[in-house]
Amino acid sequence: MTEVVRHRYLLSLLVRKEVQIRYRGSVLGWLWSYVKPLLQFVVFYFAVGVFLGMNGRVQYFPIYLLAGITIVTFFNEAFSNGTRSLVDNSALIKKIYLPREMFPIASMLVAAVNALPQILVVMVIALFFGWHPTVLSIAAILFALVMVAVLASGLSLLFGAINVSFRDAESFVEIIVMVAIWASPVMYEWTAVANVVPAWMFDLYRVNPLTSAVELFHYGIWWPLGPDNATPQPGLWMFAGIAFLITLVFLAFGQFVFRRLEGRFAQDL
Repeated sequence: MTEVVRHRYLLSLLVRKEVQIRYRGSVLGWLWSYVKPLLQFVVFYFAVGVFLGMNGRVQYFPIYLLAGITIVTFFNEAFSNGTRSLVDNSALIKKIYLPREMFPIASMLVAAVNALPQILVVMVIALFFGWHPTVLSIAAILFALVMVAVLASGLSLLFGAINVSFRDAESFVEIIVMVAIWASPVMYEWTAVANVVPAWMFDLYRVNPLTSAVELFHYGIWWPLGPDNATPQPGLWMFAGIAFLITLVFLAFGQFVFRRLEGRFAQDL
């Protein structure tokens, strides 16, 4: 990882190239990054909020849902693209030397750049409904984003290295990505889990980094709106701190496995 920092200029070139490719040949370009979350909000408001009645159960439910989906989408894109990044850049890896960790990290940064417009849209919609951000709420949002970035980077290093030799890793990652949105309080409130599982299992659920990141994002955007009949999650910051330590363990383990398998990359690719 220190090599990636030393070669940050190359990292910036990789990120810039991927971002430009995403909107190459598009007339609206970056505008699509703002249109999509706005359409998502409208769809969620009517399809889930009005037709399924969630607006009556959870106040400001479309904002609650869109905030959670923003975090999970960031994680899913960074993790999925990071897992494929070494295989997708096999020609470059076989020709020149550069820190191979750069490719999963670049995928995470590209996902972060793509997530920024959606985050801005969520904030603007929340402002329209009376959101008054505080220092603590902004800190929660930033902490959530950092946690997801570290988690996605660690898992991308781990599964990206394995994927070079065993392409089954991509299918396994697809399963994780599919489950991620249901394994965190995006479509439901955390109380729904607390009411049906034992206390020890609920604690394990809370130290899931993705769960903590989603709840921190809710704390930063949804909670300041003052939703009715909403119960604050006790010990949120403590469990978020534990979850962040877990993400650091994933990052260290991912780096360890990556370094052990790196010598076979050129041959297996």
